[in-house]
Amino acid sequence: MASFDVIFIGGGPAGYVGAIRAAQLGLNTAVVEREGLGGTCVIWGCIPAKALLEAAYIAEKLKKAPEFGVTPGEVKLDFGVAMKRSRAVSTQNSKGVEFLFKKNKITWIKGTAKLTGKNSVSVKTADGKEEKHDAKKAVVISTGSRVKGLPQIGLEVNKKTVITSDEALILEKAPKSIVIVGAGAVGCEFADVFSAFGSQVTLVEVMPNILPVEDADCSKEVERAFKKRKIDVLTGAKISNVKVAKDSVSMTIEAGGEKKDVKADVVLVAAGRAPNIEEIGLKEQGVQLTDRGFIKINETMETSVKGLYAIGDVAGPPMLAHKGEREGVIVAEVIAGQHPHLFDYTNVPGATYCHPEVASVGLTEQQCKDKKLDYKVGRFNFSANGRARTSGETEGFVKIIRGAKYGEILGAHIVGSHATELIHELIVARTNEYTVEEVDLAIHAHPTLSEAIAEASLDSLGKMIHA
Repeated sequence: MASFDVIFIGGGPAGYVGAIRAAQLGLNTAVVEREGLGGTCVIWGCIPAKALLEAAYIAEKLKKAPEFGVTPGEVKLDFGVAMKRSRAVSTQNSKGVEFLFKKNKITWIKGTAKLTGKNSVSVKTADGKEEKHDAKKAVVISTGSRVKGLPQIGLEVNKKTVITSDEALILEKAPKSIVIVGAGAVGCEFADVFSAFGSQVTLVEVMPNILPVEDADCSKEVERAFKKRKIDVLTGAKISNVKVAKDSVSMTIEAGGEKKDVKADVVLVAAGRAPNIEEIGLKEQGVQLTDRGFIKINETMETSVKGLYAIGDVAGPPMLAHKGEREGVIVAEVIAGQHPHLFDYTNVPGATYCHPEVASVGLTEQQCKDKKLDYKVGRFNFSANGRARTSGETEGFVKIIRGAKYGEILGAHIVGSHATELIHELIVARTNEYTVEEVDLAIHAHPTLSEAIAEASLDSLGKMIHA
């Protein structure tokens, strides 16, 4: 048995960041992780998917190159090469986390852990041995989440014709045709990738809009862009008559008052994720769950069992890497006896990396209406922005929703090139309780995409200059 101050079960963004912060604070720290360090984000999610999206961006950009006076030779698309590059980027990031562990003297225990007490775990190592370890101060559960299939409608994942994002990231070639079920961030990103590499893509969403958690105006803008690229977008959809064959899948899709029979080489199920809570000893330790099956925590990330904590996807939505990372920092500081700023869940940004990108923070316009808030909307289209015109990327807009009386930023939404970078000016503004007037007071360099933020702020005040 080895003894540590704190043990993290799971080495994804929440667990590894929490472990590094704990080590920085002088705690003897261990992380139990059966796969590579970095978790779903680094190995099977954010990082490799974004590498593929960059490949898709280049493929689409090359189509417009002659407009810029650059005429390339014959362009060949090879998804297998793009996939291998994405895996290499993923491995590089995972090795980077390993380096940080060595630098901070964190022990990586390779295996699968189970709680044997609030301060102890048993670990089944990669070679099948059983180890026991205890934590003097705390154990932190950061076991993450996994992709859900849809067996209730006949889409049981078989990893060949019915796949998840995990399998999509290691395909040797893009399928000729693919149906993507679920048009959240993951579904829209893979629709972008496979369309760019020549697949005929059908994107299916049960809700009225794709990207259903985003502002409706943003969702409609992305849908328009997708349809221009010949992606078949079906919203408010219902799937029936699913037949899974050896080399194809067929189904009936009802959407917009019409039924159509669709057959594709592959179906990608991108309809949500489930927390990894099985077989880690939660019930035996009396850990309470929420109605939706996540681990119940308080504002310091502590579970219903004192001294036992949970962070990241397993502790509930939003199921985002950056949310887990911040929870990791907070829990480490709490365990070390510090008094950190508590998590502000109202300021967690959303980011979708399809093209055009979508980024947001705060309330959507519909949520403002539902709350009966008195608000004003400011909007500025990138088509009127000089920097967007120079790059030929004029799709999208910045939309800012402010309180009518005081000018506080209730919500901010960006669709367009580099939206996921631009949103942070407005996150800083909301975090520090700046008003739209104070955003406008900051001089924005010209020509930049960021000017669209200033213009949207002005528009919410009725003072827009460039439109």
